[in-house]
Amino acid sequence: MLLGEYEQRLDEKNRMTIPAKLRDRFEAGVFVTRGFDDCLQAFTRDGWQRFIDTYAPRLDPFTREGRSLERYLFGGATEAQMDGQGRIALPAHLVKHANLAKDIVVAGVRDRLEIWDRDGWYRGSAAFEGSAGHVAERLAHEAR
Repeated sequence: MLLGEYEQRLDEKNRMTIPAKLRDRFEAGVFVTRGFDDCLQAFTRDGWQRFIDTYAPRLDPFTREGRSLERYLFGGATEAQMDGQGRIALPAHLVKHANLAKDIVVAGVRDRLEIWDRDGWYRGSAAFEGSAGHVAERLAHEAR
């Protein structure tokens, strides 16, 4: 389980640090791809394989939407290795996708990390915070 919210910084080479508490889980590699809502998603090697095994079969290559989502998720993905300081380099196209500036937030979201521009993270969190209780209640009613 990946949990927590960590403020980080991108350096001039677009390197970010995997939070120290989570680093050991990423020793076998880090898989980074485009996320939704203007962020990036980072998976452990096992997490990436589970993601592929779970979601790739749902993407029908005979539909335009299926092909587009495959390109979105897999075409832009990259495998990174941590350096001795726990940093990974993010490719320019992924930095651009998530509008990352120097200040970022790395959030553990169950099976993945999400990498956000700091201002975008806090704007989104503030917008959702007021409705979180309503969403939880609606989902609880739908589950019955």
